[in-house]
Amino acid sequence: MDALTPHGGFWTMLAGATPTVIFVLSILGVMSLGCWSIIFVKLFVLTSARKDSARDYTVFQEAESLRSAMQALGRHKQSPAYNVGALAFEELMRMEDSDIEPGEKARIAMDNIRRVLRQGVTSELGKLSKSLSFLATSANSAPFIGLFGTVWGIMNSFHTIGLQQSAALAAVAPGISEALVATAIGLGVAIPATIGYNFFLGYMQSIERELVNFAGAFLNRIQREVTWEPREPREPREQRPRRTMAREGF
Repeated sequence: MDALTPHGGFWTMLAGATPTVIFVLSILGVMSLGCWSIIFVKLFVLTSARKDSARDYTVFQEAESLRSAMQALGRHKQSPAYNVGALAFEELMRMEDSDIEPGEKARIAMDNIRRVLRQGVTSELGKLSKSLSFLATSANSAPFIGLFGTVWGIMNSFHTIGLQQSAALAAVAPGISEALVATAIGLGVAIPATIGYNFFLGYMQSIERELVNFAGAFLNRIQREVTWEPREPREPREQRPRRTMAREGF
């Protein structure tokens, strides 16, 4: 970097830079700081989420019943799989307490739980992907912002040549230095942002697969374990028990 700047000094170049170039470099500096902050945070968050989702899927499959499975998942409430399962389990409890006829209730319950699981997966993925759009924006825009600084530096160099009526290197070196540094910093922002964004997309796809597998396992367990008993036709409506699930523990 120092070899590209006048007198071998980056700060010397900044001291003599035009306000426009300084503004461009400031924007790129802020974007770089934001990108690296997101990269470090997301690396921890997404790694943890992927491990939690894979672990909870295994725990859910090995549990003896749906209730015991949810109790086991409740030990790690920060897990995306637990949040998805909790939404579906709450919907299951609401359907259990409803007054819909048993035959119709089974059909409606499965449709509702499928929608809730889909919404839960989408919601968790939305939370995990938050701020990744900044990486994509930086990756696409930083080179052009740096290019703007490059063009401005070259324009300033030609303006200096016209004023001094000299094409000597000493007259045009400051503007060329500004141009080169703006381009380099723009690429320095865009390259890590692009790598980080594509890397985290792979993480998100892995987490999505784990959550989809968990949702499928949740539906399968409901179909195996949960049934609704028909109510006695002679029993008055106000005396019928609201909890009609056949399996003990629900």
